[in-house]
Amino acid sequence: MVEPNFLIIGAARAGTTSLYSCLAQHPQIYMSPRKEPNFFAGERVNMETYYSFFEGVSNEIAIGEASTWYLYSKKAPERIRNHIPKVKLIAILRNPVDRAYSHFLLNLRAYREPLTSFAQAVREEDNRIHNNWRLDLHHKHMGFYYAQLKRYFDLFERNKIKIYIYEEDLKGDIVSMLQDTFRFLEVDDAFIPNIPRYHVSGSYKNKALHALSQPSPIKSALKLLIPERALEYIKNRNLEKTEVPSEVRRQLLQEYRADITKLQDLIQRDLSVWLE
Repeated sequence: MVEPNFLIIGAARAGTTSLYSCLAQHPQIYMSPRKEPNFFAGERVNMETYYSFFEGVSNEIAIGEASTWYLYSKKAPERIRNHIPKVKLIAILRNPVDRAYSHFLLNLRAYREPLTSFAQAVREEDNRIHNNWRLDLHHKHMGFYYAQLKRYFDLFERNKIKIYIYEEDLKGDIVSMLQDTFRFLEVDDAFIPNIPRYHVSGSYKNKALHALSQPSPIKSALKLLIPERALEYIKNRNLEKTEVPSEVRRQLLQEYRADITKLQDLIQRDLSVWLE
């Protein structure tokens, strides 16, 4: 029976896939092949099933998994504390306005978001939550990081929690961030992985071309004729970068301001750039 000694808990759309990929390349780190099992955020907790995610461990020092719902979930912190109390936790936080918009665009491209207007989706969110809509449509609420992290800070020692800022750490100096992560996990910090580029964000230019990139019998047939990397290139070229509408940004910033201010004190990081 092998259990993880670290978890990447979020946030969604904040670079966790890139971090997962980089850590998985380290010879002293084992990452669950199943990314985002979101086990402790689910309805049931069967530890035998969970341990099966780590059956491939041999002599690795750091053993982990990445599940972005752990940060947003109200149930996950206590469950994690009860089942793997000595675990280390890693979170990447992104400007909550940009994170919400990126998540909205992702859901729009995946046909999970029925509204094409971000402003309207934000207005409808409280009603959606009241009516038990799927969690990944909680675009705005997933960005109130203070309350989410506070649940972990109340249950785990501070030195067991590592917080990174997407804009400053992952985008600004990912090599230094990875070296710091390796030291946190007590593995060789001289290792430099191949750093992938994930989560190209934007709206699609051509709807017909976008439809071909979605799971379907047509895409399966195309995969036999066109390399996966070429399909990924076509998909990314079909995206155009869009900005958060200025009025919506101002509105969301006002809603997030108090949370960001408290978050700064909690994690001891200057987040003033988020408040601009």
